Amino acid sequence: MHQTDNVNVRSIEKLVSPREIKQDIAVAEDSQDFVFESREHIKRILSGEDDRMLAVVGPCSIHDPAMALDYARRLKEVADEVNDRLFIVMRVYFEKPRTTVGWKGLINDPHLNDTFDIGSGFRIARQLLVDIAELGLPAATEALEPITPQYIADLISLASIGARTTESPTHRQMASGLSMPVGYKNGTDGSLQIALDAMTSAGSPHSFLGIDAEGATCVVHSNGNPWGHLILRGGRSGPNYAREDIRDAIAQLEKSNLHSNLLVDCSHANSNKDHAQQKNVWRDVVNQRTEGNRSIIGMMLESNISSGNQKLGAEPSSLTYGVSITDACIEWDETALLLREAHAQLSQAAASTT
Repeated sequence: MHQTDNVNVRSIEKLVSPREIKQDIAVAEDSQDFVFESREHIKRILSGEDDRMLAVVGPCSIHDPAMALDYARRLKEVADEVNDRLFIVMRVYFEKPRTTVGWKGLINDPHLNDTFDIGSGFRIARQLLVDIAELGLPAATEALEPITPQYIADLISLASIGARTTESPTHRQMASGLSMPVGYKNGTDGSLQIALDAMTSAGSPHSFLGIDAEGATCVVHSNGNPWGHLILRGGRSGPNYAREDIRDAIAQLEKSNLHSNLLVDCSHANSNKDHAQQKNVWRDVVNQRTEGNRSIIGMMLESNISSGNQKLGAEPSSLTYGVSITDACIEWDETALLLREAHAQLSQAAASTT
């Protein structure tokens, strides 16, 4: 008899359940309250009740948890300093969508050696999120694998759906059930329509396949997530953060009967994939906000301890500390400068209107 099942599957491993990992790496009550309150702050920014800007700042991807915590401590100091004008959320991205092949992120391959010890990846990721929450710093991540939220979403204050997955019905359904606000990136070609459709879809109730706390396959019935916003990241057609691009995005949001909230990603095509240009995007967008464009609710920076990036080779121990192994990032000192500059400019603009 010919085999017709799992023909191209090499092996299947049973994965530890979300409940077991959550029991092993528990969240203190104070940290759980902090995550809840952080989500509420973001919702108030989206609703216009809070006039601060969101600043989603941090590494392109997390590959070294100790380094990530080092970065978090630095960011927390600045976050406290600028909190009256900027609400800072750290990028803590564990999963990386690949155009073809490559390292898929800390959860998938925590040892950086293609062993795909995903059980350990979930534990490492969850522990880092607990540590960051205990610092009093909100965390943002990209929601990529549909089962991942059951393991870590209780520690996430802000999620995003990436340019490669915004058009996916699976990701729209998942977003409809997420417990935090979600940003939707425009497509890799620069088109906004797939993100607008995603916002409409994810704002509606869905029933879809997922897993429960025990890891068992189940049907998830969602309420729909009303806290969506557009993320402009540019595309093959070029950057899309200029004033005319922002005006067009607002018009398209309003035409689709969506809240005209948008966040500008200063990296990717908006910086022409040159990390050194992120500062130009950041400063331009801050200027637009201080000129009165309240639809711009925030910005995103890809930032690390040191600038640039490096290739992941056969020997992970040889990696340079503080340097990204995915997209190139700006360094910490430049990041702190840009945050403080924005704070000063926003403070001055607020003072001139009182």
